[in-house]
Amino acid sequence: MASFSGRGPNFRVREILKPDITAPGVEILAAWTGASSPSGLEGDTRRVEYNMLSGTSMSCPHVSGIAALLRQARPEWSPAAIKSAMMTTAYNVDSSGGVIVDMATGKASTPFARGAGHVDPNRAVDPGLVYDAGAEDYIAFLCALGYTDDQIAIFTRDGSATNCSAHAGSSVGDLNYPAFAAVFSSRKLRAITQRRVVRNVGSNTQATYNATVTSPAGTRVTVKPHKLRFTATQQTQEYLITFTRAAGSVKEAHTFGSIAWSDGEHTVTSPIAITWPSATKIAEI
Repeated sequence: MASFSGRGPNFRVREILKPDITAPGVEILAAWTGASSPSGLEGDTRRVEYNMLSGTSMSCPHVSGIAALLRQARPEWSPAAIKSAMMTTAYNVDSSGGVIVDMATGKASTPFARGAGHVDPNRAVDPGLVYDAGAEDYIAFLCALGYTDDQIAIFTRDGSATNCSAHAGSSVGDLNYPAFAAVFSSRKLRAITQRRVVRNVGSNTQATYNATVTSPAGTRVTVKPHKLRFTATQQTQEYLITFTRAAGSVKEAHTFGSIAWSDGEHTVTSPIAITWPSATKIAEI
């Protein structure tokens, strides 16, 4: 991970893990405009057809292009499904077999640096399961954030009446996102439960997925149900994931883990980030 890459956590909405994903962005060779020199300096009169640049402005086109290819291959997928496919099939291991290194620290990167991992377009076209989301999901999310019905109407722009009371009980962390971020905002909070729905987009109509969890330090993670059985493509299944504070204290401000659903052919992986009270206090300052 380049040292200049954008980092988490997401201080606006801490229950939504950011960044989402990483893609090639260092020394990228691409076509270059003839209106500017390769260095961008006023005294540089050179003109070239190609140049090498680094930055998030280089990685963004990679992800955008992959999203366009997925849209072509899977025209029935929503933008949320396309994002899910890219995130849950991303990889976190480099060519040497170790976790992708964060060049800012010289240590193994965390989901706050790499997100769900490095995008893998070939795997993304056949993810097995997707975490989809539509307008109602985002309306419930905005309601959970505390927006009023009138404020949400600015987003919907369809003349419909939003009624947040219909979404009572929804929490910010219940947005059907392909990653998990739980915030233990106080030492009295013992457990946090989040809800997710996955859709079977694989070719196996009788697929059965089993969950494998790597619990973040300081937590015990439980998944109910632990097995998802499908009987048709496009069928959805719901599950709950609970993060329970384990005995003892945690010195780190954030700890990380993952949950992976596998049917033997596909592995659908989501990162988990836990924020502890010490980090919560810092974020509030």
